[in-house]
Amino acid sequence: MAAIEISGLTKSFGRNRALDRIELTVERGEMVALIGASGSGKSTLIRHIAGLLAADRAGGEVRVLGRAVQGDGRVARGVRALRSEIGVVFQQFNLVGRLSLLKNVLLGNLGRVPRWRGTLGVFTEEEKLQAMAALQRVGMDRQAGQRASTLSGGQQQRGAIARCLVQRARLVLADEPIASLDPASAKRVMEMLADINRRDRITVVVSLHQVDYAIRYCRRVVALRDGRIIYDGATSRLTRGFLRELYGDSSEELILTGAFEDDEPEAAVDEHPEAFVARAAG
Repeated sequence: MAAIEISGLTKSFGRNRALDRIELTVERGEMVALIGASGSGKSTLIRHIAGLLAADRAGGEVRVLGRAVQGDGRVARGVRALRSEIGVVFQQFNLVGRLSLLKNVLLGNLGRVPRWRGTLGVFTEEEKLQAMAALQRVGMDRQAGQRASTLSGGQQQRGAIARCLVQRARLVLADEPIASLDPASAKRVMEMLADINRRDRITVVVSLHQVDYAIRYCRRVVALRDGRIIYDGATSRLTRGFLRELYGDSSEELILTGAFEDDEPEAAVDEHPEAFVARAAG
Protein backbone atom coordinates (compact mmCIF):
# COMPACT_ATOMS: atom_id res chain seq x y z
CA MET A 1 0.00 0.00 0.00
CA ALA A 2 1.43 3.35 -1.05
CA ALA A 3 1.68 6.32 1.31
CA ILE A 4 0.18 8.70 -1.28
CA GLU A 5 -1.90 7.89 -4.37
CA ILE A 6 -3.11 10.75 -6.57
CA SER A 7 -5.03 10.35 -9.81
CA GLY A 8 -6.33 13.05 -12.13
CA LEU A 9 -6.04 15.82 -9.54
CA THR A 10 -7.13 19.18 -10.94
CA LYS A 11 -7.57 22.50 -9.14
CA SER A 12 -8.53 25.86 -10.60
CA PHE A 13 -8.64 29.30 -9.04
CA GLY A 14 -10.85 31.26 -11.40
CA ARG A 15 -9.30 30.94 -14.84
CA ASN A 16 -5.96 29.84 -13.46
CA ARG A 17 -5.41 26.09 -13.34
CA ALA A 18 -3.11 25.53 -10.36
CA LEU A 19 -3.01 21.74 -10.73
CA ASP A 20 -3.59 20.00 -14.03
CA ARG A 21 -4.41 16.27 -13.95
CA ILE A 22 -1.72 15.31 -11.46
CA GLU A 23 -0.84 11.61 -11.31
CA LEU A 24 1.52 10.72 -8.47
CA THR A 25 2.36 7.79 -6.22
CA VAL A 26 4.71 7.99 -3.24
CA GLU A 27 5.67 4.72 -1.59
CA ARG A 28 5.90 4.30 2.14
CA GLY A 29 9.28 5.23 3.57
CA GLU A 30 10.28 7.48 0.66
CA MET A 31 11.66 10.99 1.04
CA VAL A 32 10.60 12.95 -2.03
CA ALA A 33 11.38 16.54 -3.00
CA LEU A 34 8.87 18.72 -4.84
CA ILE A 35 10.57 21.47 -6.81
CA GLY A 36 9.31 24.24 -9.04
CA ALA A 37 9.33 27.99 -9.52
CA SER A 38 6.82 30.21 -7.72
CA GLY A 39 3.29 29.42 -8.83
CA SER A 40 4.16 25.95 -10.07
CA GLY A 41 1.65 24.28 -7.74
CA LYS A 42 3.86 22.84 -4.97
CA SER A 43 2.01 24.32 -1.99
CA THR A 44 -1.37 23.69 -3.59
CA LEU A 45 -0.48 20.04 -4.08
CA ILE A 46 0.64 19.66 -0.46
CA ARG A 47 -2.59 21.23 0.79
CA HIS A 48 -4.62 18.77 -1.29
CA ILE A 49 -2.67 15.80 0.07
CA ALA A 50 -3.31 17.03 3.62
CA GLY A 51 -7.01 17.48 2.92
CA LEU A 52 -6.85 21.22 3.58
CA LEU A 53 -8.12 22.13 0.11
CA ALA A 54 -10.68 20.48 -2.16
CA ALA A 55 -10.07 19.91 -5.85
CA ASP A 56 -12.41 20.88 -8.68
CA ARG A 57 -15.59 18.88 -9.14
CA ALA A 58 -14.65 15.69 -10.94
CA GLY A 59 -11.10 16.83 -10.19
CA GLY A 60 -9.56 13.49 -9.32
CA GLU A 61 -8.78 11.56 -6.17
CA VAL A 62 -6.26 11.66 -3.35
CA ARG A 63 -5.61 8.69 -1.05
CA VAL A 64 -3.20 8.66 1.87
CA LEU A 65 -2.17 5.50 3.73
CA GLY A 66 -4.84 3.60 1.82
CA ARG A 67 -7.69 5.92 2.88
CA ALA A 68 -9.55 8.55 0.88
CA VAL A 69 -8.63 12.17 1.48
CA GLN A 70 -10.83 13.56 -1.28
CA GLY A 71 -12.58 12.76 -4.52
CA ASP A 72 -14.99 14.41 -6.95
CA GLY A 73 -14.29 17.83 -5.50
CA ARG A 74 -15.12 16.91 -1.91
CA VAL A 75 -12.94 16.28 1.11
CA ALA A 76 -13.72 12.84 2.56
CA ARG A 77 -15.86 12.67 5.69
CA GLY A 78 -13.26 10.73 7.66
CA VAL A 79 -10.38 13.02 6.82
CA ARG A 80 -10.18 14.51 10.32
CA ALA A 81 -9.13 11.17 11.79
CA LEU A 82 -6.68 10.63 8.95
CA ARG A 83 -5.11 14.06 9.51
CA SER A 84 -3.89 12.85 12.91
CA GLU A 85 -1.45 10.65 10.96
CA ILE A 86 -0.33 13.46 8.64
CA GLY A 87 2.16 15.94 10.06
CA VAL A 88 2.48 19.26 8.24
CA VAL A 89 5.49 21.59 8.58
CA PHE A 90 4.75 25.02 7.13
CA GLN A 91 7.10 27.71 5.89
CA GLN A 92 5.87 30.09 8.61
CA PHE A 93 6.30 27.48 11.38
CA ASN A 94 2.68 27.59 12.68
CA LEU A 95 3.64 27.50 16.33
CA VAL A 96 1.53 29.41 18.87
CA GLY A 97 3.84 32.27 19.75
CA ARG A 98 2.51 32.92 23.27
CA LEU A 99 2.91 29.28 24.32
CA SER A 100 6.14 27.62 25.37
CA LEU A 101 7.89 25.34 22.92
CA LEU A 102 7.01 22.34 25.09
CA LYS A 103 3.29 23.21 25.03
CA ASN A 104 3.41 23.63 21.26
CA VAL A 105 4.96 20.18 20.89
CA LEU A 106 2.36 18.70 23.27
CA LEU A 107 -0.32 19.89 20.85
CA GLY A 108 0.76 17.00 18.64
CA ASN A 109 -1.36 14.84 20.97
CA LEU A 110 -4.63 16.56 20.04
CA GLY A 111 -5.72 13.87 17.60
CA ARG A 112 -5.55 11.21 20.33
CA VAL A 113 -6.67 12.84 23.59
CA PRO A 114 -10.23 13.81 24.62
CA ARG A 115 -11.25 17.20 23.28
CA TRP A 116 -11.65 18.70 26.77
CA ARG A 117 -8.03 17.91 27.63
CA GLY A 118 -6.83 19.52 24.43
CA THR A 119 -8.96 22.60 25.02
CA LEU A 120 -7.71 23.04 28.58
CA GLY A 121 -4.14 22.05 27.78
CA VAL A 122 -4.15 19.17 30.24
CA PHE A 123 -1.48 16.59 29.46
CA THR A 124 -0.19 13.62 31.42
CA GLU A 125 3.30 13.30 32.81
CA GLU A 126 4.01 10.55 30.29
CA GLU A 127 2.92 12.81 27.43
CA LYS A 128 5.19 15.57 28.72
CA LEU A 129 8.15 13.18 28.90
CA GLN A 130 7.48 12.02 25.36
CA ALA A 131 7.37 15.64 24.18
CA MET A 132 10.65 16.35 25.95
CA ALA A 133 12.19 13.29 24.31
CA ALA A 134 11.08 14.57 20.91
CA LEU A 135 12.59 17.97 21.65
CA GLN A 136 15.83 16.34 22.74
CA ARG A 137 15.95 14.41 19.50
CA VAL A 138 15.84 17.62 17.43
CA GLY A 139 18.28 19.38 19.75
CA MET A 140 15.73 21.74 21.31
CA ASP A 141 15.23 20.36 24.84
CA ARG A 142 17.07 23.29 26.48
CA GLN A 143 14.54 25.70 24.94
CA ALA A 144 11.48 23.70 26.09
CA GLY A 145 10.23 26.40 28.48
CA GLN A 146 10.88 29.30 26.12
CA ARG A 147 8.03 31.14 24.40
CA ALA A 148 7.84 30.06 20.77
CA SER A 149 7.81 33.69 19.60
CA THR A 150 11.31 34.23 21.04
CA LEU A 151 12.88 31.38 19.04
CA SER A 152 14.70 31.72 15.74
CA GLY A 153 13.11 30.41 12.55
CA GLY A 154 15.30 27.32 12.48
CA GLN A 155 14.51 26.57 16.13
CA GLN A 156 10.80 26.90 15.49
CA GLN A 157 11.00 24.54 12.51
CA ARG A 158 12.77 21.94 14.62
CA GLY A 159 10.01 22.37 17.19
CA ALA A 160 7.45 21.74 14.44
CA ILE A 161 9.27 18.51 13.54
CA ALA A 162 9.22 17.47 17.21
CA ARG A 163 5.46 18.08 17.21
CA CYS A 164 5.14 15.66 14.26
CA LEU A 165 7.03 13.05 16.27
CA VAL A 166 4.67 13.48 19.23
CA GLN A 167 1.76 13.31 16.79
CA ARG A 168 3.13 9.91 15.65
CA ALA A 169 2.70 11.02 12.08
CA ARG A 170 3.21 8.36 9.42
CA LEU A 171 3.48 10.98 6.69
CA VAL A 172 5.16 14.40 6.99
CA LEU A 173 4.44 17.12 4.43
CA ALA A 174 6.95 19.98 4.64
CA ASP A 175 5.99 23.06 2.63
CA GLU A 176 9.10 25.18 1.91
CA PRO A 177 10.41 24.52 5.45
CA ILE A 178 13.81 26.18 4.85
CA ALA A 179 12.80 29.04 2.54
CA SER A 180 13.42 31.74 5.15
CA LEU A 181 16.32 30.14 7.01
CA ASP A 182 20.06 30.78 6.94
CA PRO A 183 22.21 27.97 5.45
CA ALA A 184 23.25 26.49 8.81
CA SER A 185 19.66 26.35 10.07
CA ALA A 186 18.44 25.00 6.73
CA LYS A 187 20.93 22.13 6.87
CA ARG A 188 19.88 21.30 10.44
CA VAL A 189 16.18 21.23 9.57
CA MET A 190 16.75 19.07 6.48
CA GLU A 191 18.96 16.72 8.49
CA MET A 192 16.14 16.32 11.02
CA LEU A 193 13.64 15.49 8.27
CA ALA A 194 16.07 13.00 6.76
CA ASP A 195 16.65 11.47 10.19
CA ILE A 196 12.98 10.79 10.92
CA ASN A 197 12.63 9.36 7.43
CA ARG A 198 15.65 7.11 7.86
CA ARG A 199 15.21 5.99 11.46
CA ASP A 200 11.43 5.97 11.83
CA ARG A 201 10.54 5.13 8.22
CA ILE A 202 8.21 8.11 8.17
CA THR A 203 7.34 9.10 4.60
CA VAL A 204 8.46 12.68 3.91
CA VAL A 205 7.42 14.96 1.05
CA VAL A 206 9.23 18.30 1.11
CA SER A 207 8.82 21.21 -1.29
CA LEU A 208 11.99 23.18 -2.00
CA HIS A 209 13.34 26.04 -4.05
CA GLN A 210 16.88 25.15 -3.04
CA VAL A 211 17.80 22.34 -5.41
CA ASP A 212 21.06 21.62 -3.57
CA TYR A 213 19.03 20.36 -0.62
CA ALA A 214 16.85 18.18 -2.83
CA ILE A 215 19.99 16.54 -4.25
CA ARG A 216 21.58 16.19 -0.82
CA TYR A 217 18.67 14.68 1.11
CA CYS A 218 16.26 13.09 -1.39
CA ARG A 219 16.77 10.35 -3.95
CA ARG A 220 13.63 11.24 -5.87
CA VAL A 221 12.36 14.57 -7.13
CA VAL A 222 9.03 15.59 -8.61
CA ALA A 223 9.32 18.78 -10.68
CA LEU A 224 6.23 20.91 -11.24
CA ARG A 225 5.61 23.65 -13.81
CA ASP A 226 2.30 25.39 -14.41
CA GLY A 227 0.50 22.81 -12.31
CA ARG A 228 1.87 19.81 -14.20
CA ILE A 229 4.51 17.22 -13.37
CA ILE A 230 7.29 17.65 -15.90
CA TYR A 231 9.84 15.33 -14.32
CA ASP A 232 9.62 12.49 -11.78
CA GLY A 233 12.88 10.67 -11.18
CA ALA A 234 16.32 10.65 -9.63
CA THR A 235 17.70 13.84 -8.07
CA SER A 236 21.09 12.96 -9.57
CA ARG A 237 19.88 14.41 -12.89
CA LEU A 238 19.34 17.88 -11.44
CA THR A 239 22.20 19.71 -13.12
CA ARG A 240 22.04 23.37 -14.11
CA GLY A 241 21.63 22.34 -17.73
CA PHE A 242 18.78 19.95 -16.97
CA LEU A 243 17.00 22.60 -14.88
CA ARG A 244 17.25 25.00 -17.82
CA GLU A 245 15.72 22.33 -20.07
CA LEU A 246 12.83 21.93 -17.64
CA TYR A 247 12.20 25.54 -16.70
CA GLY A 248 13.89 27.84 -19.19
CA ASP A 249 14.33 31.33 -17.73
CA SER A 250 12.38 30.32 -14.62
CA SER A 251 15.26 28.01 -13.66
CA GLU A 252 16.92 31.07 -12.08
CA GLU A 253 14.35 30.81 -9.27
CA LEU A 254 15.62 27.33 -8.41
CA ILE A 255 18.83 27.77 -6.48
CA LEU A 256 21.69 25.42 -7.35
CA THR A 257 24.68 26.89 -5.53
CA GLY A 258 27.05 24.00 -4.96
CA ALA A 259 26.60 24.51 -1.23
CA PHE A 260 27.56 20.93 -0.38
CA GLU A 261 30.48 20.38 -2.76
CA ASP A 262 33.09 20.49 0.00
CA ASP A 263 30.84 19.32 2.81
CA GLU A 264 30.36 15.96 4.48
CA PRO A 265 26.96 14.72 5.69
CA GLU A 266 26.18 15.43 9.32
CA ALA A 267 25.94 12.41 11.57
CA ALA A 268 22.38 11.43 12.40
CA VAL A 269 21.21 12.01 15.97
CA ASP A 270 21.52 8.60 17.60
CA GLU A 271 20.72 8.92 21.29
CA HIS A 272 17.70 6.82 22.19
CA PRO A 273 14.68 8.83 23.39
CA GLU A 274 14.35 6.48 26.41
CA ALA A 275 17.71 7.69 27.72
CA PHE A 276 16.57 11.28 27.62
CA VAL A 277 13.21 10.45 29.22
CA ALA A 278 15.07 8.96 32.19
CA ARG A 279 17.34 12.01 32.39
CA ALA A 280 14.39 14.41 32.19
CA ALA A 281 12.44 12.45 34.79
CA GLY A 282 15.38 12.35 37.18
